[in-house]
Amino acid sequence: MKLKVDQHSDALYLRLDESAIVESQQVAPEIVLDFNGENEVVGIEVLNLSQRSPAINLKELQFQTT
Repeated sequence: MKLKVDQHSDALYLRLDESAIVESQQVAPEIVLDFNGENEVVGIEVLNLSQRSPAINLKELQFQTT
């Protein structure tokens, strides 16, 4: 699993695995899911990240597991 924050593009991308992306679909405003050949979600992109959360500090990400 990889998490990429692109400050220039103002986007966050979470890649769940390395399988080939065969289709992408916008499922909500500025939310795009990437699908592999088995129709499984393998990537999630959130666009205009700073507008969604203006106070976000992109250099400090918090991870939580339960």
